[in-house]
Amino acid sequence: MSWNPGIEPGCPDQISVDAIETLIVPRARDLGGFEVRRALPAPKRQMVGPFIFFDQAGPAELLTGQGIDVRPHPHIGLGTVTYLYRGDFHHRDSTGADQIIRPGELNWMVAGRGVSHSERTSAAARTGPNSLFGIQTWLALPESHEEMAPTFEHHGEAALPMIEDRGVSVRLILGSAYGKQAPATMFSETFYADVKLEAAALLPMPDNHEDRGIYIVEGSISIAGQEFSAPQMMVFRPGDRITVAAGGGGARIMILGGATLSGPRYIWWNFVASSKDRIEDAKAEWRAQNWGEGRFDLPIDDRDEHIPLPD
Repeated sequence: MSWNPGIEPGCPDQISVDAIETLIVPRARDLGGFEVRRALPAPKRQMVGPFIFFDQAGPAELLTGQGIDVRPHPHIGLGTVTYLYRGDFHHRDSTGADQIIRPGELNWMVAGRGVSHSERTSAAARTGPNSLFGIQTWLALPESHEEMAPTFEHHGEAALPMIEDRGVSVRLILGSAYGKQAPATMFSETFYADVKLEAAALLPMPDNHEDRGIYIVEGSISIAGQEFSAPQMMVFRPGDRITVAAGGGGARIMILGGATLSGPRYIWWNFVASSKDRIEDAKAEWRAQNWGEGRFDLPIDDRDEHIPLPD
Protein backbone atom coordinates (compact mmCIF):
# COMPACT_ATOMS: atom_id res chain seq x y z
CA MET A 1 0.00 0.00 0.00
CA SER A 2 1.40 3.41 -0.96
CA TRP A 3 0.13 6.54 0.74
CA ASN A 4 1.56 8.83 -1.93
CA PRO A 5 3.00 6.86 -4.85
CA GLY A 6 6.73 7.43 -5.14
CA ILE A 7 6.95 9.51 -1.94
CA GLU A 8 8.15 8.10 1.37
CA PRO A 9 6.47 9.49 4.50
CA GLY A 10 8.56 12.10 6.26
CA CYS A 11 9.52 11.46 9.87
CA PRO A 12 7.83 13.72 12.42
CA ASP A 13 11.13 15.25 13.55
CA GLN A 14 11.76 16.48 10.01
CA ILE A 15 8.74 18.80 10.26
CA SER A 16 8.74 22.06 12.18
CA VAL A 17 5.76 22.90 14.37
CA ASP A 18 5.79 26.18 12.43
CA ALA A 19 4.01 24.15 9.74
CA ILE A 20 0.90 24.48 11.92
CA GLU A 21 -0.60 27.71 10.62
CA THR A 22 -3.59 27.76 13.01
CA LEU A 23 -4.35 25.85 16.20
CA ILE A 24 -8.03 25.84 17.19
CA VAL A 25 -9.51 24.80 20.53
CA PRO A 26 -13.24 24.17 19.88
CA ARG A 27 -15.85 26.15 21.76
CA ALA A 28 -18.12 23.97 23.89
CA ARG A 29 -21.86 24.53 24.18
CA ASP A 30 -24.20 22.58 26.45
CA LEU A 31 -27.58 21.93 24.84
CA GLY A 32 -29.09 20.35 27.94
CA GLY A 33 -27.32 17.07 28.63
CA PHE A 34 -25.86 17.14 25.15
CA GLU A 35 -22.61 18.93 24.33
CA VAL A 36 -21.49 20.35 20.99
CA ARG A 37 -17.92 21.49 20.30
CA ARG A 38 -17.46 23.92 17.39
CA ALA A 39 -14.10 24.15 15.64
CA LEU A 40 -15.15 26.07 12.50
CA PRO A 41 -15.67 28.88 11.86
CA ALA A 42 -13.06 30.13 14.31
CA PRO A 43 -11.95 33.70 15.06
CA LYS A 44 -8.66 33.19 13.20
CA ARG A 45 -9.87 30.76 10.54
CA GLN A 46 -13.16 30.75 8.64
CA MET A 47 -12.52 27.77 6.34
CA VAL A 48 -10.22 24.83 5.67
CA GLY A 49 -10.56 24.33 1.94
CA PRO A 50 -14.36 24.42 1.44
CA PHE A 51 -15.09 23.32 5.05
CA ILE A 52 -16.76 26.28 6.78
CA PHE A 53 -18.51 24.67 9.76
CA PHE A 54 -17.30 21.79 11.92
CA ASP A 55 -19.14 20.53 15.02
CA GLN A 56 -18.46 17.53 17.25
CA ALA A 57 -21.79 16.28 18.57
CA GLY A 58 -21.50 14.36 21.84
CA PRO A 59 -20.56 11.86 23.06
CA ALA A 60 -23.91 11.73 24.81
CA GLU A 61 -25.71 8.89 26.57
CA LEU A 62 -29.51 9.06 26.42
CA LEU A 63 -32.16 7.23 28.41
CA THR A 64 -34.98 5.11 27.00
CA GLY A 65 -37.44 7.39 25.21
CA GLN A 66 -34.92 10.19 24.87
CA GLY A 67 -33.30 11.38 21.67
CA ILE A 68 -32.08 14.34 19.68
CA ASP A 69 -34.69 16.35 17.75
CA VAL A 70 -33.36 18.90 15.28
CA ARG A 71 -36.59 20.33 13.85
CA PRO A 72 -36.95 21.40 10.18
CA HIS A 73 -34.66 24.31 9.33
CA PRO A 74 -33.27 25.84 6.12
CA HIS A 75 -29.90 26.02 4.38
CA ILE A 76 -28.49 27.77 1.31
CA GLY A 77 -25.08 27.80 -0.39
CA LEU A 78 -23.56 24.73 1.25
CA GLY A 79 -23.40 20.96 1.46
CA THR A 80 -23.98 19.28 4.84
CA VAL A 81 -22.19 16.13 5.97
CA THR A 82 -23.44 13.90 8.77
CA TYR A 83 -20.96 11.23 9.92
CA LEU A 84 -21.56 9.18 13.09
CA TYR A 85 -19.37 7.10 15.38
CA ARG A 86 -22.29 5.98 17.58
CA GLY A 87 -26.06 6.25 17.40
CA ASP A 88 -28.29 7.09 14.46
CA PHE A 89 -30.22 9.94 12.87
CA HIS A 90 -33.43 9.91 10.87
CA HIS A 91 -32.92 12.47 8.11
CA ARG A 92 -35.83 14.00 6.19
CA ASP A 93 -35.53 16.86 3.72
CA SER A 94 -37.48 18.84 1.17
CA THR A 95 -35.94 16.91 -1.76
CA GLY A 96 -38.05 13.96 -0.55
CA ALA A 97 -35.12 12.14 1.08
CA ASP A 98 -36.07 9.97 4.07
CA GLN A 99 -33.01 8.14 5.35
CA ILE A 100 -31.65 6.59 8.55
CA ILE A 101 -27.90 7.14 8.90
CA ARG A 102 -25.76 4.86 11.06
CA PRO A 103 -22.07 4.81 12.05
CA GLY A 104 -19.61 4.69 9.16
CA GLU A 105 -22.18 5.89 6.60
CA LEU A 106 -22.50 9.21 4.79
CA ASN A 107 -25.42 11.60 4.37
CA TRP A 108 -24.49 14.35 1.86
CA MET A 109 -27.16 17.02 1.38
CA VAL A 110 -26.40 19.88 -1.01
CA ALA A 111 -28.58 22.89 -0.29
CA GLY A 112 -27.77 24.96 -3.37
CA ARG A 113 -30.41 27.69 -3.70
CA GLY A 114 -32.42 26.33 -0.78
CA VAL A 115 -33.38 23.20 1.16
CA SER A 116 -34.89 22.39 4.55
CA HIS A 117 -34.34 19.28 6.64
CA SER A 118 -34.71 17.68 10.05
CA GLU A 119 -32.56 15.16 11.91
CA ARG A 120 -33.90 13.13 14.82
CA THR A 121 -32.91 10.06 16.80
CA SER A 122 -34.82 7.19 15.18
CA ALA A 123 -37.90 5.70 16.81
CA ALA A 124 -36.14 2.32 17.02
CA ALA A 125 -33.19 3.78 18.95
CA ARG A 126 -35.52 5.44 21.48
CA THR A 127 -36.93 2.06 22.56
CA GLY A 128 -33.91 1.64 24.83
CA PRO A 129 -30.88 3.54 26.10
CA ASN A 130 -29.00 5.05 23.17
CA SER A 131 -25.97 7.19 22.47
CA LEU A 132 -24.88 9.81 19.98
CA PHE A 133 -21.38 10.72 18.89
CA GLY A 134 -20.44 12.17 15.52
CA ILE A 135 -19.39 15.08 13.37
CA GLN A 136 -21.57 17.58 11.53
CA THR A 137 -19.80 19.72 8.96
CA TRP A 138 -20.71 22.09 6.13
CA LEU A 139 -18.84 22.69 2.89
CA ALA A 140 -19.33 26.07 1.21
CA LEU A 141 -20.25 25.76 -2.45
CA PRO A 142 -18.28 27.52 -5.18
CA GLU A 143 -20.08 30.53 -6.65
CA SER A 144 -20.88 28.55 -9.81
CA HIS A 145 -23.07 26.14 -7.76
CA GLU A 146 -24.64 28.38 -5.11
CA GLU A 147 -27.94 28.48 -7.01
CA MET A 148 -28.08 24.82 -8.03
CA ALA A 149 -31.13 22.68 -7.23
CA PRO A 150 -30.82 20.86 -3.88
CA THR A 151 -29.72 17.21 -3.90
CA PHE A 152 -29.25 14.38 -1.41
CA GLU A 153 -26.97 11.33 -1.48
CA HIS A 154 -26.62 8.47 0.99
CA HIS A 155 -23.62 6.14 0.81
CA GLY A 156 -23.39 3.08 3.04
CA GLU A 157 -20.32 1.97 4.94
CA ALA A 158 -19.26 -0.52 2.26
CA ALA A 159 -19.29 2.19 -0.43
CA LEU A 160 -16.68 4.39 1.30
CA PRO A 161 -13.09 3.44 0.34
CA MET A 162 -10.87 1.95 3.05
CA ILE A 163 -7.08 2.24 3.25
CA GLU A 164 -5.32 0.11 5.87
CA ASP A 165 -1.64 -0.39 6.65
CA ARG A 166 0.68 -0.75 9.67
CA GLY A 167 -1.64 0.39 12.43
CA VAL A 168 -3.50 2.92 10.27
CA SER A 169 -7.11 2.65 9.10
CA VAL A 170 -8.57 5.37 6.86
CA ARG A 171 -12.18 5.58 5.67
CA LEU A 172 -12.45 8.16 2.88
CA ILE A 173 -15.75 10.01 3.28
CA LEU A 174 -15.52 12.73 0.62
CA GLY A 175 -13.28 13.60 -2.29
CA SER A 176 -9.90 12.09 -3.12
CA ALA A 177 -6.84 11.10 -1.08
CA TYR A 178 -4.14 8.44 -1.13
CA GLY A 179 -5.08 7.38 -4.65
CA LYS A 180 -8.72 6.67 -3.73
CA GLN A 181 -11.95 8.45 -4.70
CA ALA A 182 -15.10 8.58 -2.53
CA PRO A 183 -18.45 8.20 -4.34
CA ALA A 184 -20.28 11.41 -3.32
CA THR A 185 -20.59 14.16 -5.94
CA MET A 186 -18.21 17.04 -5.19
CA PHE A 187 -18.24 20.56 -6.61
CA SER A 188 -14.72 21.61 -5.63
CA GLU A 189 -11.47 19.82 -4.79
CA THR A 190 -11.97 18.15 -1.40
CA PHE A 191 -10.81 15.42 0.93
CA TYR A 192 -12.38 14.25 4.19
CA ALA A 193 -11.58 11.02 6.05
CA ASP A 194 -12.07 9.18 9.35
CA VAL A 195 -8.70 7.87 10.58
CA LYS A 196 -7.93 5.39 13.36
CA LEU A 197 -4.32 5.15 14.53
CA GLU A 198 -2.83 2.51 16.78
CA ALA A 199 -0.19 3.58 19.30
CA ALA A 200 2.87 5.15 17.58
CA ALA A 201 1.42 4.61 14.08
CA LEU A 202 2.44 7.15 11.42
CA LEU A 203 0.11 8.93 9.01
CA PRO A 204 1.46 11.12 6.19
CA MET A 205 -1.05 13.83 5.34
CA PRO A 206 -2.16 14.06 1.70
CA ASP A 207 0.19 16.49 -0.03
CA ASN A 208 -1.82 17.12 -3.20
CA HIS A 209 -4.32 19.54 -1.64
CA GLU A 210 -3.80 23.24 -0.92
CA ASP A 211 -5.53 23.40 2.49
CA ARG A 212 -5.17 20.57 5.03
CA GLY A 213 -6.36 20.20 8.59
CA ILE A 214 -6.72 17.64 11.37
CA TYR A 215 -9.36 17.40 14.06
CA ILE A 216 -8.49 15.14 17.02
CA VAL A 217 -11.58 13.22 18.10
CA GLU A 218 -9.99 10.87 20.63
CA GLY A 219 -6.51 10.25 21.99
CA SER A 220 -3.44 12.25 21.04
CA ILE A 221 -0.99 12.80 18.20
CA SER A 222 2.42 14.40 17.89
CA ILE A 223 3.86 16.60 15.16
CA ALA A 224 7.56 17.47 15.22
CA GLY A 225 7.72 16.02 18.74
CA GLN A 226 4.98 18.26 20.12
CA GLU A 227 1.88 16.50 21.44
CA PHE A 228 -1.70 17.56 20.80
CA SER A 229 -4.77 15.95 22.37
CA ALA A 230 -8.52 15.83 21.79
CA PRO A 231 -10.38 18.00 21.07
CA GLN A 232 -8.18 20.28 18.95
CA MET A 233 -8.00 21.25 15.28
CA MET A 234 -4.82 22.24 13.50
CA VAL A 235 -4.48 23.74 10.03
CA PHE A 236 -1.19 23.39 8.15
CA ARG A 237 0.76 25.64 5.84
CA PRO A 238 0.23 24.78 2.17
CA GLY A 239 2.96 22.68 0.58
CA ASP A 240 4.68 21.28 3.68
CA ARG A 241 5.08 17.51 3.97
CA ILE A 242 3.41 16.53 7.24
CA THR A 243 3.54 13.21 9.08
CA VAL A 244 1.45 12.62 12.20
CA ALA A 245 2.46 10.13 14.91
CA ALA A 246 -0.18 8.65 17.22
CA GLY A 247 0.32 8.88 20.96
CA GLY A 248 0.76 5.96 23.31
CA GLY A 249 -2.97 5.30 23.52
CA GLY A 250 -3.58 5.66 19.80
CA ALA A 251 -5.89 8.25 18.27
CA ARG A 252 -8.95 8.84 16.15
CA ILE A 253 -8.79 11.89 13.92
CA MET A 254 -10.65 13.49 11.04
CA ILE A 255 -8.50 14.84 8.22
CA LEU A 256 -9.99 17.46 5.93
CA GLY A 257 -9.27 20.09 3.34
CA GLY A 258 -9.09 20.86 -0.35
CA ALA A 259 -8.77 23.86 -2.62
CA THR A 260 -9.48 27.30 -1.23
CA LEU A 261 -12.57 28.99 -2.65
CA SER A 262 -12.50 32.22 -4.66
CA GLY A 263 -13.21 34.33 -1.59
CA PRO A 264 -14.64 34.36 1.95
CA ARG A 265 -18.27 33.60 2.68
CA TYR A 266 -20.96 35.39 4.64
CA ILE A 267 -22.61 33.23 7.31
CA TRP A 268 -25.89 34.00 9.03
CA TRP A 269 -27.70 31.27 10.99
CA ASN A 270 -27.83 28.27 8.61
CA PHE A 271 -27.18 30.32 5.48
CA VAL A 272 -23.83 30.54 3.66
CA ALA A 273 -23.33 32.74 0.60
CA SER A 274 -20.79 34.77 -1.35
CA SER A 275 -23.13 37.79 -1.20
CA LYS A 276 -25.22 39.40 1.53
CA ASP A 277 -28.11 39.75 -0.92
CA ARG A 278 -28.52 35.97 -1.19
CA ILE A 279 -28.75 35.72 2.57
CA GLU A 280 -31.28 38.55 2.81
CA ASP A 281 -33.43 36.89 0.13
CA ALA A 282 -33.31 33.56 2.00
CA LYS A 283 -34.26 35.23 5.30
CA ALA A 284 -37.27 36.87 3.68
CA GLU A 285 -38.47 33.62 2.09
CA TRP A 286 -38.14 31.54 5.27
CA ARG A 287 -39.97 34.24 7.23
CA ALA A 288 -42.80 34.33 4.65
CA GLN A 289 -43.47 30.55 5.01
CA ASN A 290 -44.72 30.21 1.42
CA TRP A 291 -43.69 26.57 1.39
CA GLY A 292 -43.12 25.07 -2.04
CA GLU A 293 -43.40 28.40 -3.87
CA GLY A 294 -39.81 29.64 -3.73
CA ARG A 295 -36.53 28.50 -2.23
CA PHE A 296 -38.04 26.46 0.57
CA ASP A 297 -40.47 23.66 1.23
CA LEU A 298 -40.67 21.51 4.36
CA PRO A 299 -39.51 17.89 4.63
CA ILE A 300 -42.12 15.38 3.51
CA ASP A 301 -43.81 13.71 6.54
CA ASP A 302 -42.22 16.31 8.82
CA ARG A 303 -44.39 19.36 8.31
CA ASP A 304 -45.84 19.86 11.79
CA GLU A 305 -43.12 22.17 13.09
CA HIS A 306 -40.22 24.20 11.86
CA ILE A 307 -37.61 26.44 13.46
CA PRO A 308 -38.59 30.11 12.96
CA LEU A 309 -36.15 32.73 11.77
CA PRO A 310 -34.02 34.00 14.69
CA ASP A 311 -34.58 37.58 15.85
